[in-house]
This record gives sequence, C-alpha cells and structure tokens, in this order.
Amino acid sequence: MKKFTVAVLIVGALMLYSFLYRSSTVALLPTNSTDAGSSKSVSSTNSASSTPNTAGTSGSGSYKDGSYTGSVADAFYGNIQVKAIIQNGKIKDVQFLQYPNDRDRSIMINSYADPQLTTEAIQAQNANVSIVTGATDTSDAFIQSLTNALSQAKA
Repeated sequence: MKKFTVAVLIVGALMLYSFLYRSSTVALLPTNSTDAGSSKSVSSTNSASSTPNTAGTSGSGSYKDGSYTGSVADAFYGNIQVKAIIQNGKIKDVQFLQYPNDRDRSIMINSYADPQLTTEAIQAQNANVSIVTGATDTSDAFIQSLTNALSQAKA
C-alpha cells in the first residue's frame, strides 16, 4: 500500500507540473523553420521612447513618419518589445527589440511566430493581428507593445 501511495503522489506531481508549465503546446508548433530569425534585432534598452522623423507626416497613411518604440510587454517566458517603422504614413516594418531567447523552446516559438506577427501587422497596418497557435503569450505581448508604439505615431 505504501508503494502505491508514493506512485500516486509522483504521478500527481508530474501532472501538476505539466499543467503549470504548459508543455503540451510544443506539439502545435511546426518542426521545420525557414530563415525566419534573420530579420530580428536585439537591443538591451528597456525604455519606451520614440524618435519621430523631423519630416513629419507625409503620404496618405494615418501615422506620422518615424520610428516608435513600444512598451515592454510580459510574454510569460520573457519580455517582448517592438519598434514600428513608419514611412509615408504607413507601417513599413516592425522590429523586435526584445524577445524571449534564453531557452530552446522560446527560440523555437519566436522563430516561428515573430515573422508571422510582423507580416500580418504590416498587411493590416495596425496591431489587430491574429494570435499565432502555440504562441499565445508572444502574440498578446506583441499586440500590446505594437499598440503602444502605434499610439505614439497617430497623426
């Protein structure tokens, strides 16, 4: 009876561990990766600042030209911070300044999710992007940081 009780406790602890650390979401990510991580840049800055272009608003877009740094957003396994590049009043690029990259799983998630989020934001010309399956926390943090950056760029 004593061995059975110990076995039940161990199995229960493993189940609790798996629920707490969301290990089941790894299966949702693809195993092949294209050269997705090459467009990322890492910065050690933690401040949310903007550096607008002195040229002001140009083109037919709804944003002021310049580079706008979003706030740092918590993505559970680390922080996400993006910079929106506005040119001719439109989102030209979104660069990741910070993203979780200290664990293999975080690197895998971000190499898959970051390019999708960036592409969708440029296509939509706003922060209303779809959540990437298997990267919910990353997607939510991206949306939060980009929303902050774009609010600074409002014309």
